[in-house]
Amino acid sequence: MNNPVVEYLKTRRSVPLTMMSGPGPDRDVLRSLLEIAARSPDHGRLEPWRFIVYGEDAGREIGEKLAARAVERNGSMAEEQMQRERNRLLRAPVAIGVVFVPREHETIPEWEQFLAAGAVAMNLVHAVHAHGFRANWVTGWYSDDERGRAILGLAPHERMAGVVHIGSCDREVPDRPRPDIDAMISDYAGEHGG
Repeated sequence: MNNPVVEYLKTRRSVPLTMMSGPGPDRDVLRSLLEIAARSPDHGRLEPWRFIVYGEDAGREIGEKLAARAVERNGSMAEEQMQRERNRLLRAPVAIGVVFVPREHETIPEWEQFLAAGAVAMNLVHAVHAHGFRANWVTGWYSDDERGRAILGLAPHERMAGVVHIGSCDREVPDRPRPDIDAMISDYAGEHGG
């Protein structure tokens, strides 16, 4: 099959953040990316997600706060580690937080809603690549830290599905080893006892 969408899906890869550069998308393209991302499976149309756009100034402010929080958690850190924390949201021209926002529902469990937020993040990655940019979807220690989540603008009941860094890359990105798909496939063999 010679379908460009299939070929893209077969070869898609994330760009390491160390290889990310400008340019990034402008506001109009960014809006298009987020509209595409939101066209994701969503049982019950609950929309259990939202987006936070982290601009450069916000990235600097957040980086300083994350560095201070990292010291609170870990004790003193080498300057190189501190700089890594300061640059968390500055490693690409644009960083988008995909935030899981759980909704009360009598039949749709929270875990299923979290999967929907993950689908939104993956759709955002695909949209970025379809628009000619490159992406890297990451979480980080701050995703599991109440104060870290607050620093990134999340409410106490929200969780970070991931931060999608968006930019460009002018180098060939080597592919990583991929899973042995045959080892992951089985035919149904009956109910497992427990």
